[in-house]
Amino acid sequence: MRKLVYFIAATLDGFIAGPDGSDPTGPGGFWSPSEDYIRHLVEEYPETLPGPARTALGVTAEGTCFDTVVEGRNSYAVGLAAGVTDAYPHLRHLVFSRTLTESTDPRVELVADDPVSKIRELKRADGKDIWLVGGGELAGALYGEIDRVIVKLSPLTIGSGIPLFGRTAIFAPNAWELVDHTILKGGAAFLTYDRGPGMV
Repeated sequence: MRKLVYFIAATLDGFIAGPDGSDPTGPGGFWSPSEDYIRHLVEEYPETLPGPARTALGVTAEGTCFDTVVEGRNSYAVGLAAGVTDAYPHLRHLVFSRTLTESTDPRVELVADDPVSKIRELKRADGKDIWLVGGGELAGALYGEIDRVIVKLSPLTIGSGIPLFGRTAIFAPNAWELVDHTILKGGAAFLTYDRGPGMV
């Protein structure tokens, strides 16, 4: 069965974005990733680079981890604000929203249904794993469905912002097992955790 993988950049103090929800690595963002960080993405997770970045870097690799990306309305809005209607044209792209009624791009699928039911349906289908790109609110809603978390840990703190699982996630402690890690010279770390056997 396919896994739902929350592959997300976070600060040392557990935030995935600033208080306004804007892209931390975008124009005017608070984190400028190091060269070795970008190189690691290109080498290990090329499918997670947005289409414009793939073009700029000359990346054509299909990738081995994901063939589907899912995100929430607020996360999708970050790309729309930059004029990008489909940041991941090389992947099946689903946006969960109860307010959007029409997709701004024919390749982007809008899903108004319960995200848990849709993710369970996607997991049963054949293919590579499913990438949960964000945002925090959707991650909180899918907390019980996330099989793996890959944190791209940035070497900075910001004090406040949007937490890893959003501001409305329920209190539900769970153990996670560290199954892989890569520490980069630029200070970032890629930490891979699989969901543990149960609640702690």
